[in-house]
Amino acid sequence: MIGYVTVGTRDLQRAAPFYDALAKELDTPRMMESDSFIAWARADGQAAGIGLTLPYDGQPATVGNGVMVALAARDETQVDRLYQIALDQGGTCEGPPGPRGEGFYAAYFRDLDGNKLNAFIMTPGFQPE
Repeated sequence: MIGYVTVGTRDLQRAAPFYDALAKELDTPRMMESDSFIAWARADGQAAGIGLTLPYDGQPATVGNGVMVALAARDETQVDRLYQIALDQGGTCEGPPGPRGEGFYAAYFRDLDGNKLNAFIMTPGFQPE
């Protein structure tokens, strides 16, 4: 089970509102923050958290090729909302909301630093394409 994931940023103050907006929709508050990072998670620990950080080594943050953070949504409507929130916050489209095989609905987007994320819902009848 994944406890949390962390993505890098070049500008914490610029990037934070993007994640604040997604976290608000997911009812996941900020749980920790400092001058170099912010973390969002639920106190009950029932879902993985996400962290946003300036790299520890002081070098510029870079995007991992093939790396993606997936945000679990309640339903297709929330997938659609998360996608729109991401775009409204300055994110870019990597694939609009829609079915991706039987029982899997997702939308793909990038944050302001180019980190790839998606919002998804998987139903019990999931069958990959």
